[in-house]
Amino acid sequence: MKPWMACLLLLAAASVQAAQQRTPFQVRCEDTISKTVSVLSSKQNGFTINNQLPYRALTARTGSMDNRMQTLGLTVTKGIYRATLGGPVLQDPASGYECVAPRVTIQLNYSPVLIYVGNEFMPGTCAYKEILTHEQRHLKAYMDNLARVEKVVTAALNKRFAGQPMYAPSGTAMSALEHEINGTWFPFIQAEFDKGKIEQARIDTPQEYARLAQTCNGEIAAIMNRRRK
Repeated sequence: MKPWMACLLLLAAASVQAAQQRTPFQVRCEDTISKTVSVLSSKQNGFTINNQLPYRALTARTGSMDNRMQTLGLTVTKGIYRATLGGPVLQDPASGYECVAPRVTIQLNYSPVLIYVGNEFMPGTCAYKEILTHEQRHLKAYMDNLARVEKVVTAALNKRFAGQPMYAPSGTAMSALEHEINGTWFPFIQAEFDKGKIEQARIDTPQEYARLAQTCNGEIAAIMNRRRK
C-alpha cells in the first residue's frame, strides 16, 4: 500500500472515531439545528456644516495650541455599533446543558458627521471652499475606514461563529453569548474603528496646512494675520 493511501485511511478512521465519540445531544445540536449566521451591515450618513465657531475655539477642541497648528476646520464623528443576538436553543435535561447556534447581527455606523468651518471664512469664498474640501477628505477617510472595518469584522465573526454550536449549562447559553460580544467583540470593533485615526493624521500634516495658507492668493493667510492682530 502506498504511504498516501495509508494516510487517507488513517484520516478516515479518525473522522469515524470522532463522529462515534459524539454524544446523542451533540449529534442533535450539530446536525439538526440551523447553522450559525453572522450578518454585518453598515450605513453611511450625510453631514452637517457649522460655521459659527472661530478658529481659536476649533483649535482648542483639537488640542493643537501646543504645536501651533491652527485648526481652521474640524470634522467630528465617532464609530458606533450595536448587536442583535438570537439563535435556536436545544436543551439536554440528562446532562443539564443546552446548545445554541448563535445568530449575530452587528450594525456599524458613524454618528452623524458635523463639519466645522471657522467663522472667519464666509460661505461662498475661496477660503471657505478650500477648508470645506479639506474637511471632506476627512469625511471620505471615515467612510473608507467604515468599509474596511466592515470587512475585517465580518471575516472575524464568520470565522468564530460559522462552526459548531455553543454549549453551556441550561439557561446560560444566551447570556454567555452576550458576555462574549460585550467583552471580546465590542473592544475588537472599537480597536478597528480607532485604526482610522492613522489615516486622519496623514491628512493634517504641516505641509497641508502650509498649502492651505497659500491657496486663494493667500486669502486664508491674510485672514489669519488680521485675526492675530
